[in-house]
Amino acid sequence: MPAHGAGPQNEPMSPETGAESRKDDLVSRPEDAWTASSRRPRIVALDVVRGFALCGILLVNVQPIANAGAVVLAPEGSAGGGLGLFTTQRFFPIFSLLFGVGFSLLLESAADRADRPRVILLRRLLVLLAAGLAHHVLLWQGDILTAYAVVGLLVLLPSTWLPRWAVAGLAAVAVAASLITGGGQLTLIPGLFLLGSALTRYGVIDRIGRSARGPAVLGLVLAAGAAPALWWQAGLRLGDREFPLALATAGLLVAGVYVCALLLLLRTPVRRALQAVFAPLGRMALTNYLTATVLVLLVAPLPGGPPHAWSPATVFSIAGAVLALQWAWSALWLRRFRQGPLEWLWRWATWARRPPLRRPRAPLPSGFTTTA
Repeated sequence: MPAHGAGPQNEPMSPETGAESRKDDLVSRPEDAWTASSRRPRIVALDVVRGFALCGILLVNVQPIANAGAVVLAPEGSAGGGLGLFTTQRFFPIFSLLFGVGFSLLLESAADRADRPRVILLRRLLVLLAAGLAHHVLLWQGDILTAYAVVGLLVLLPSTWLPRWAVAGLAAVAVAASLITGGGQLTLIPGLFLLGSALTRYGVIDRIGRSARGPAVLGLVLAAGAAPALWWQAGLRLGDREFPLALATAGLLVAGVYVCALLLLLRTPVRRALQAVFAPLGRMALTNYLTATVLVLLVAPLPGGPPHAWSPATVFSIAGAVLALQWAWSALWLRRFRQGPLEWLWRWATWARRPPLRRPRAPLPSGFTTTA
């Protein structure tokens, strides 16, 4: 989701006005009456974090996608050490958490606009399930959208009838249970979904850009836990009994450190660069996730050799080329349109009415007229 932050500040700012300006940079305002009536201001920080997670997910998925056969391979040597310490199962938790956040944000919007908001959420999940199944059957067996839709239907949607304290408690129990039973990627999804939903319902997401203290303190705590968890994982082999738990524990902690670091950086002068790089990718996350599979499959024959034997340089090159193309496409598309093409279709199916796609034209300067 791209950035729509405030423009450059030309006046000296006091600490108070500077903080407010930074907050405004992390929130975009509705562009017209239709969007103002249909949704809350867009939280640009979420777009940046989502775009960052999308980049990491593609980096991890390049080799499994390129394999594209009956067996979905994990990148050789990437899970136990080296590059895998900072990539494998580090970005999937962020994406899952944000799915829960987005679900609850949509529920709030739907509750203001529809008599039966949960029917809208049900349609959204069913459409995602159809898209995930098509992706799984036609392109890649490692698709995660199907699992997201199923967990959404079985866990997230029913949780909307629960009080927020119960959702938060269930999130903690679900994450802990997943870790105790081995920490598999799919078993973590329910807890992360519920955690994202609870954060939204407690107002944490609305306050995401107000202070650097929270992300800083939480980031330090998570980093203190991530260091020994990484050391633990690095000392294990893929076949070791403790490896799944070490991988999942380190993954959650490192993912949390990444998010906190991004939120802190978004309060510094580099925020505009982060928004320019990651926000377009994040705003078109569904379009980019699905098209990445097609692009990787197209370039997979070029390096030669089996995908699981590719060097890190080859993986980085493929991921970088795909992301560069997607960034250019996303940035250009979003200059003229409100959201990505698949996001627009998904929204159409969700609300059962056609939303506007093109951005409104900027008004002409005073004194200018158009001619037929």
